Amino acid sequence: MYAWANHGWVTTVGTVLIGPWLLTLATHHGTDRTVLFRIGPLVLHADAYPSAVISTAALLQLLVLPAIGAMADSARSPRRWVMAACLAGSAVAALLATSSGREWLYAGLLYLGGTVIFGASDIVYNSFLPKIASPQRRDTVSSMGFAYGYTGAGVLLAIDLAFIDLHKALGISRAAAVRGSFVSAGIWWAGFGVWALRRLRDRPPPARGSVGTPWQRLAQAVNMLRSLPFTRRYLAAYLLFADAISAVISLSATFITHELFHNSASAASGFLFALILAIQFIAMGGSLLFGRIASVLGAKPTILIGIVVWCAIIAYAYGDLHTKADAVGVGIAIGVVLGGTQSLARSLYSQLVPTGLEATFFGIFEVANQGTSWIAPLLFTVVVDVTGSFRQAILSLMVLFVGGGLLLAATKIGRPGGSSAEAAL
Repeated sequence: MYAWANHGWVTTVGTVLIGPWLLTLATHHGTDRTVLFRIGPLVLHADAYPSAVISTAALLQLLVLPAIGAMADSARSPRRWVMAACLAGSAVAALLATSSGREWLYAGLLYLGGTVIFGASDIVYNSFLPKIASPQRRDTVSSMGFAYGYTGAGVLLAIDLAFIDLHKALGISRAAAVRGSFVSAGIWWAGFGVWALRRLRDRPPPARGSVGTPWQRLAQAVNMLRSLPFTRRYLAAYLLFADAISAVISLSATFITHELFHNSASAASGFLFALILAIQFIAMGGSLLFGRIASVLGAKPTILIGIVVWCAIIAYAYGDLHTKADAVGVGIAIGVVLGGTQSLARSLYSQLVPTGLEATFFGIFEVANQGTSWIAPLLFTVVVDVTGSFRQAILSLMVLFVGGGLLLAATKIGRPGGSSAEAAL
């Protein structure tokens, strides 16, 4: 139920609203190429601001999350850490509704803070999984958490979509309805989050002498990676294609707002809510479909098929996305391939970690997933800033998909059991 709660931030704020909202604020009383600030030779234009903020948020997570995880791991009450982050994050989501006019810096700083708070809560929240579920039930409990997250996001999106569509009947502007959606995400996160966490009990941490400090365990795993070349290669591949997937999801709303709605977040919000709402439920079906394909072909070939589909989606968006119908078609394709590639990427990684150190290696996987997703947004920012073209920027992401696919194709899959893994163990 906590996944149900915090997806109010993930989907409503992070996926649907923040990109178009920052773009609207940055271009208020200006143009796409308005210079927001200049530091020596570095110039940031208004149209590159949303991707710059998203990239900065990812870098902040890379710097902050490992330290937060290490501190929370030795805390007496990790549940209180999640509770505090839940309340702080929900407050930030609601405060985004107070940004208006040309307050692009204020809104950007709020999003940066909210992203770090969400990442901190998610790490500690995930650490409860091995404490509350036996090894036999861990996959089921984890899958149910993801399912609750997708469903909660879909329900909240449906509510907000109805609210935006009925704004005239309610006697409010569309912009006010969008601000109301920020508030709804905060209330959703706080209300369901507090209820879920009150039912959770802290578990005593393992004896420190038997497992070492969090930093010692992390250092041990990093050292072991030197003896696991295919695990290292898969992590590199995953960082590339997962970063590109994350960028497509987080920046697609900005792309559509710019190309189809002339930078108006208020005009785009209703369409984006409906499209992303559909993607939430299509992604669940995509996971099932890719799971069936993987049962025949294997996870690695199925992910490679997914990467090819992602490249086709980007190529189509670059050259042929000109209408709402085109955007709907792209959204359906994203929904099908999104759930499949994400669900199989984690299960495939489980075949490449040493027995007995699964949790530690998945900690690296999680921090990498949350904290290094800055390459693609940074690439997008640079291309938009230099060319002024969102289409050139979206096309540049194909480099990451191709690079990740080539590395994955060169990765030998199988539980480590050879001499290198045994030497590391």
